[in-house]
Amino acid sequence: MRIAMWSGPRNLSTAMMYSFAARGDCAVVDEPFYAAYLAQTALDHPMRDAIMAAQPQDPARVVEQLLGPVPAQKLHFYQKHMAQHMIPGVPRDWVNELTNVFLIRHPARVAASFSAKYDNPTLADIGFVQQAELYDQLVSAGQSPIVIDSADIRRDPEGMLKRLCAAIGLDWTPAMLAWPRGGHADDGVWAAHWYAAVHDSTGFAPAEGPPPTLDGPRAALAEAAMPAYERLQDVKLRLA
Repeated sequence: MRIAMWSGPRNLSTAMMYSFAARGDCAVVDEPFYAAYLAQTALDHPMRDAIMAAQPQDPARVVEQLLGPVPAQKLHFYQKHMAQHMIPGVPRDWVNELTNVFLIRHPARVAASFSAKYDNPTLADIGFVQQAELYDQLVSAGQSPIVIDSADIRRDPEGMLKRLCAAIGLDWTPAMLAWPRGGHADDGVWAAHWYAAVHDSTGFAPAEGPPPTLDGPRAALAEAAMPAYERLQDVKLRLA
């Protein structure tokens, strides 16, 4: 099984990658389109030069790798994707061949967390619109993609991961609930800038409180993302 997990920044995406890697039967890849995205947008992200050197900059080459042999001869291939990387010029037709899951988080949390590490983010930077577009594409192609909320995972990791595994036809294992402290061998080169908290973890963080109250540009950004978030909230996986 090839599992594409579509997230935006400052979600639970790296912890989810660690969770699937901890199964033992899943190869994982971390944001494989990051260099291609930077090459086409010319955005000045932290560690840009290192990222550009570490990955293929041609999106067609990335797609070949994602649909090619599963790394390390593992049974399954978990692909951590940032939806905002799916810009014009990056193909999207290949996603129809994968088992697709959408990982969402309240826009106020994303706006607050991302803006703390990246100056003046825009709606295109945080992935909500692209998530909704990809979801619609897959539904139009006859798929029934799964939507899961990071807040629900943090409230009940075992319950939600059991439901997720059942929904995509994957055997559940409690090994998904814990991983070694210190990161993973397949972390992207950018981990040094972004992954400090998850590198210090050995499992999912506890539930969060209410979303933060924002003002100014961060509030405007969260408000702009709400329609796409609410659409996916309507179809998300819920505990029975």
